[in-house]
Amino acid sequence: MLLGVRHALVGDVLVRGNVRVHEGRIAAVGVVPAGPSGLAAPGFVDLQVNGFAGVDFLAAESSDYATAGAALAATGVTAYLPTFITAPEDAYRPAMSAVAGATPSGPRILGVHLEGPFLSARWPGAHDPAHLQPPGTALLDRLGRVPPVALMTLAPELPGALELIRALVDQGTVVSCGHSDADATTAHAAFDGGARAITHVHNAHRRFAHRDPGLGGVALVRPDVTVQAIVDGVHLAPEVAYGAFLAARERFSLVSDAMAAAGLGDGRYRLGSREVEVRGMAARLADGTLAGSVLTMDTAVRNLVALGAAEVDALLAATRAPARLLGRGGLGVLAAGGPADVVVLDDRLEVRATFVGGRRLYHA
Repeated sequence: MLLGVRHALVGDVLVRGNVRVHEGRIAAVGVVPAGPSGLAAPGFVDLQVNGFAGVDFLAAESSDYATAGAALAATGVTAYLPTFITAPEDAYRPAMSAVAGATPSGPRILGVHLEGPFLSARWPGAHDPAHLQPPGTALLDRLGRVPPVALMTLAPELPGALELIRALVDQGTVVSCGHSDADATTAHAAFDGGARAITHVHNAHRRFAHRDPGLGGVALVRPDVTVQAIVDGVHLAPEVAYGAFLAARERFSLVSDAMAAAGLGDGRYRLGSREVEVRGMAARLADGTLAGSVLTMDTAVRNLVALGAAEVDALLAATRAPARLLGRGGLGVLAAGGPADVVVLDDRLEVRATFVGGRRLYHA
């Protein structure tokens, strides 16, 4: 099967020519003659998705993942982490079971992102402070390892957090720091101890100041830290979003932080136990606190380009950077012999088609 594109993103280079897919894998790139237009890129990898298309993952049934997955595929997503915000333990158990029982018919589910409950009470964002807990391994031990907790966001300044980071890293869980009041010294200690990312930079953590850079300032300058950002025009001012990209470059990773309203429009929705009102691109609690987003990954890519990033760099921020953070070889790249997880984009970077393992999940 030929994808009918003019270029393909291979590594960090646009290669002219068509792309051939055979038996679920990329058979060849640079095939002559090239298609008339369009671009084949690795499928988008979203590491923070609270919900989508009316589905709140914390309350979802296994069957709901087909609905959310189809809608995610229409935005170019081929792999993602269902994300659970802070909740009582008895809410996590059925949510984890629903992921484990989801039929693998859509984008790849790479595990779970637990965003909490080991977060700072000073920076809870939309998380319910009543359900925050001190860090420890007991909760994770009770939840089990199926599905795996692939990514965990925690506040490294909390008592026991640095020890938990080391334990999580030892068992193969990627740790991101966020919802945190950590100062620079503590942030360095967390990253030295194995944490590898910051969750939604410049949102819900200690504010950057010229003599107190905090978690965000440290993450931007350390070459071993992935900087995740919500580039929706709401969470970050344009200059702040683009400045973070310029500082991090190949370490810059787009996330949607999407919640159930994504793809549906204005109205009232749920984010875990919280009621959220959506107007335009903003999702907020009753007190005005931002509560996730309605951003999609294809829109995030276009937004980053509009800020000044090159198309290639914006696409890498939605593909290679998040896949590299999770250590998932073969994902986030398009190469001969690799899996055919591909998004086909038109010349305006609008999604034309999405494939997972060579199977077409979406066609415009």
